Amino acid sequence: MTTPTATRPAERLARLLPRFLAAITTVRVPYQAAFFRIGLSSVVLAFLLREWPNRHVLYGNHSPLSFDLAQVLIREEGTFTALAWGDGGLWFEAVYTVTIAAAVAVLLGWHTRGASVLLMAGVLSVINRNTLVGDGGDNVVRIMVIYLVLTRCARVWSLDARRARRRTPRPAPSRLPGHDPVGLTLWVAAVAVLVPLSSYATPGWSLAFWTLWAVQGLWYAAELWFPRHEARAVLDAAASMLHNGAMIVIAAQVCLIYATAGWYKIQGSRWQEGSALHYALHLDYFTPWPALSGLLAGSTLMILALTYLTVMVQVAFPFTLANRKVKNVLLAVMIAEHLGIAVVLGIPFLSLAMVVCDAVFLPTAFLLALGVRCGRLAERLRVLTARAGRTAVPV
Repeated sequence: MTTPTATRPAERLARLLPRFLAAITTVRVPYQAAFFRIGLSSVVLAFLLREWPNRHVLYGNHSPLSFDLAQVLIREEGTFTALAWGDGGLWFEAVYTVTIAAAVAVLLGWHTRGASVLLMAGVLSVINRNTLVGDGGDNVVRIMVIYLVLTRCARVWSLDARRARRRTPRPAPSRLPGHDPVGLTLWVAAVAVLVPLSSYATPGWSLAFWTLWAVQGLWYAAELWFPRHEARAVLDAAASMLHNGAMIVIAAQVCLIYATAGWYKIQGSRWQEGSALHYALHLDYFTPWPALSGLLAGSTLMILALTYLTVMVQVAFPFTLANRKVKNVLLAVMIAEHLGIAVVLGIPFLSLAMVVCDAVFLPTAFLLALGVRCGRLAERLRVLTARAGRTAVPV
């Protein structure tokens, strides 16, 4: 007996629906997310340490943008910063130091869910205190630290992943509240930030932070009391879907940055005639190595080629994602270009932030090979350290 034609679409849908649900509830590109986590936290950490001697002048109470003027700018821009809660030096040092500690924790993948929220709050607090001193890299970092919170970026290459592998399974009744005291403490301590935040921040920011705190609490409750309950599986699937969506948004954001930069360059007369890089290399602010800048500026053919290559690569990149080989070639060119800009023009944090964003497009095979090599290098360093310790002769 043949199946009626009307039932065939329903049967096809019944077969495809489980596959679709399995696809969207499985964590995708975990290695790209881990590289993104490590790279972004490294950029934030390097920036904060680099500006440590100048932190009070840039973002603290010695800044030319006084506390009262900063309050006006924050209200006009509608941004969030915990540094708007007080102009005392002790409060500023606390926020700055906690942000550094959160960057280290995210870099190592240590209690990443809570540490990433602290990193986001700290980075937004520091940068939004004075948005007039940025070079473009701060805008990229501010956007990406928000997206980072929504990803499951500690599934690999993290202390969280190592702890999960070493954790011995225990029956559900033996799981008592507080088995993860650090994570639980971070969750409870967030109240100290969220309560004053609700009175100072805009309703949108307050809702966002309270939502993150509530979801984090539900996650801990499911892990503590219902490790094998259906609610735990639902939360895990929802987190995976959120991760996949966040990675797509990060990729779309990178494409948007390159597309807008490329099309705006096309409209400029200096870029059209191929001389834009020549003028950039003669600006004192962008010549940390005058000899190198002079060498590049002295070659007209080199200036012309680099100027047009920059525009072509930025405009073409979003259209090459459908072809893996072409995309990988352009990706390598763009990473090399960013590293060149970091050295020649002296804007390393913007360039490194874009290199980190480009990492979401890196092939998984390349990242796996990179992880294996880094593991071998770490093992060699441990062996050399152990040998040095054994052969050391006490004085």
